[in-house]
Amino acid sequence: MTEPLLLLGAQRSGTTALAYALSKAYAAMGGIFTVNGKLPYLLARWCTRADLACRHFRADEISHALHRKPPGGIHAVRWLGNLDRVLRDTAAEVARGEHTDPVATCRHVIERAYADWPCWGDKYNEYLLDLPGLLDVLPRPRVILLVRHPLEAAASQLEWTGDRPWRPSSTADACRKWAAWHTSWLESADRIAPERRLVVDYHELCSGAATERLSTFTGLELSGPLNALSATRPSAIEEPSPEIAAVWRTLRHTIP
Repeated sequence: MTEPLLLLGAQRSGTTALAYALSKAYAAMGGIFTVNGKLPYLLARWCTRADLACRHFRADEISHALHRKPPGGIHAVRWLGNLDRVLRDTAAEVARGEHTDPVATCRHVIERAYADWPCWGDKYNEYLLDLPGLLDVLPRPRVILLVRHPLEAAASQLEWTGDRPWRPSSTADACRKWAAWHTSWLESADRIAPERRLVVDYHELCSGAATERLSTFTGLELSGPLNALSATRPSAIEEPSPEIAAVWRTLRHTIP
């Protein structure tokens, strides 16, 4: 399987803006970087050992989730059209009893989904919810974690509009959610070799201070795509609760 680049981060950490910049850079190299492609996340939930034992692969559920809110990025429409075919083909294979192991089946689908591109990557915040499971399916990814001060991320979450039933209702709850999302990273990041993971601060990204590190890490020329980024909020001057601040200090300590 081609080794992907994954972009992770808690909600409202700037990952979407960085993902679109990466999508431009990947396209210039003949590759693809999907924005909220979320295929491994969906597979983990709809490709279980019990399903496969009954020769039943939920291609319909995965496809519906992707079309309900389609992924973005250059070539995303083409990617999604190909993925629909891959999902249907896999469902037929499972019905014939050709796949029995969930991890192997997930890898099979992902490899075929990105087979048209020599290099690929994806951004999806919710990968942080089950990082160990993600690393089982994708054992050798390169991973970027974008981190933002918890009070800034919390303020941005509270400003969200639209139907978001999972949005926190207070700054304290938003900060606790921010910390919880990083727990998986702090517990599992050591499974990723040090040279294959990079933690980047939101403000350093927006100021250009992290551009050289990102370009070196990804092997891409990112100075152009990243030029348009700018911070949407000044650095927080308050201090979060001691337990939230401890998580923030630990994350900051991992930034080169």
